Amino acid sequence: MNDGAMLNAYPDSMGGSLEKIAALLERPEMKDAFSSFYILPSVFHTDLDRGFSVISYDLNRLYAKREDMERLRALGVDLKLDLILNHLSVLSPQFQDILRRGDASPYRDFFIDWNKFWAGCGPMTQEGYILPDDKWIREMFFRKPGLPLLMVRLPDGRDVPYWNTFYQEVRYDEVDAQDLMRSMDDIQYGEAERLSRAINEELRAGVCPAHMALAGFEAYRERAAALMETRRKYLGQMDLNLKSELVWAYYDQTLARLEAYGASIVRLDAFAYAPKAPGRRNFLNEPDTWEVLDRVKGLADRHHLTLLPEIHASYAEKSYKTVSEKGFMTYDFFLPGLLIDAIESRDADTLLSWAREIRESGLRVVNMLGCHDGIPVLDLKGMIPEERIQALIDLIVARGGLVKNLHGQKNVYYQVNAAYFSALGADERKMLLARAIQLFMPGKPQVWYLDLFAGENDMEAVARGGAAGHKEINRTNLSMSRIDEALGRPVVQGQLELLRIRNTCPAFGFDAQMRIEQQEKHRFSIEWRRNGCTARLDADLAGCAFEVTLDGRTAFAQ
Repeated sequence: MNDGAMLNAYPDSMGGSLEKIAALLERPEMKDAFSSFYILPSVFHTDLDRGFSVISYDLNRLYAKREDMERLRALGVDLKLDLILNHLSVLSPQFQDILRRGDASPYRDFFIDWNKFWAGCGPMTQEGYILPDDKWIREMFFRKPGLPLLMVRLPDGRDVPYWNTFYQEVRYDEVDAQDLMRSMDDIQYGEAERLSRAINEELRAGVCPAHMALAGFEAYRERAAALMETRRKYLGQMDLNLKSELVWAYYDQTLARLEAYGASIVRLDAFAYAPKAPGRRNFLNEPDTWEVLDRVKGLADRHHLTLLPEIHASYAEKSYKTVSEKGFMTYDFFLPGLLIDAIESRDADTLLSWAREIRESGLRVVNMLGCHDGIPVLDLKGMIPEERIQALIDLIVARGGLVKNLHGQKNVYYQVNAAYFSALGADERKMLLARAIQLFMPGKPQVWYLDLFAGENDMEAVARGGAAGHKEINRTNLSMSRIDEALGRPVVQGQLELLRIRNTCPAFGFDAQMRIEQQEKHRFSIEWRRNGCTARLDADLAGCAFEVTLDGRTAFAQ
């Protein structure tokens, strides 16, 4: 795996398709800026969550072709792709087979049957699912209010609950008079017309068929509910059953496919939710989590793939260190917040302490400024004082950012959604300084496309996005004309030049020597040496000034 700079984008982020992105990377302005590309999973056949609800790992024909992948590889660009370890879409062939064939489906246990999982752990509710006793679930963390399950109807009419950690939606197609007449021999057209209007009004109000009042049509209510249940449709991300060998065969097949696409790194999304056991945590369950990772690593090694487990946890918990000690790369989710804190406070102490820890602990990290999610703040707990974290949140929000809180609790912060350029006050000098420092920090640098082109908070996209609109604030799809315009801006040209330096200079690398010098709180130097070459950054946070020298000669200065 190379340690050069990595572009990060959706397949439709720049010009609307992977073909347009490949053409962009072939242009002289982009030459030598990147050696890797993290393509987010909407490159696959997906439905929800902009790619993180996978139907299959076939390429999304709207955005990508195998030829586009080959074109990237011809540029010397390898890929980082996702394996969603915890779940698959309701629309996946495996789950759809369950809905069609019920207990006869070979995939009946491919996903987690809630009642089988919790058998003997609590009473059965009237709704048909087990409510686990508190002693079994008190250690569990649920991503949404209520129990994480989705009731689905099998062909024999039974409703069966399946484990569903993340998104779910149940909806029913509306009916008309003819639908009702086809299912009820004794109803007249006029009655059917009025009844269909009553049913559709209750559906629009969010009432499920079993609870519809249908005043005046009580004689038809049970049959109307039965008809509606045949028209039930689902969306959602269904948790996989790691006890099923079919799931492990599926993982192996998927890794083989990712290798064929040109992947060198596979990001394991939501891996910490995958192992589950009654009475244990369902997030980073130990030792099960590490046993699962070891088994996935065994599969990945066969396909020459490096795994990058994705996990957000506070610095105080040291999860990043445990991931590294288990032999995996890890994300540097601390850097985005630390850099803003350092630049705004003009104090590099914590930032440089973290750089030293990475090197002294032998961590192999992928670092970043922005990404498809927000700027992490949960991760900083235990690294900087709570009041500084809150001041950082307040600053980014004052600059247009949006706070993401878990379960709506204001005291349980997670991330701030914002474009990184906006989080820096749309200050071009700060943006270039932040990029320069990132590129001299230990690790493989990952670059969010919108930051590269100095994109700002997209409040129109937030308004269009509805309940999850906060996520759209820094996911603006850029047209090629907008990219052409941005390529003329000094802040974009400067970032590209810094990326070329980082990507082509032999002084950098996981096995290179790094030296840090701090002259004052706001002034410091980071120097890399390898193969007789030297790259040095001298930075002054007070004036947002910096100089990059290569073998003693100035290569870039601000």
